[in-house]
Amino acid sequence: MKKTFALNSPGKDRRRVIETVKNDVRRYLKRERRKPLPEGVDFHDFDCKVGADKLACETKHPAEVIPAIDLIAAGEAAEVYVEILAKPGYRTKKAAAKNGATDTEFDGSGSSDSSETGIG
Repeated sequence: MKKTFALNSPGKDRRRVIETVKNDVRRYLKRERRKPLPEGVDFHDFDCKVGADKLACETKHPAEVIPAIDLIAAGEAAEVYVEILAKPGYRTKKAAAKNGATDTEFDGSGSSDSSETGIG
């Protein structure tokens, strides 16, 4: 999807037009995700760009497209350019998390109750 949406339409409320644009983007993403995955692909991924025009667009994560449209519309832009291209996505394994925790088990002997220690 490569499309320039006009945000001002005669006879229509600007807020309703902006909601229609966001709805079209959501529908497109949903439709693309419903398509069957090709062999060896883990998920549908998307290259997304959003901007006030085709020359001033920025690369965005798919979850950031709708807020970016809101931000552009808040700046009183007359139009918004949205480019969403589907691509195959492959999962990568995460590296083992290294934290300072040890693997020793708690045996309960560290109680601070004086009756258990035999003192007093």
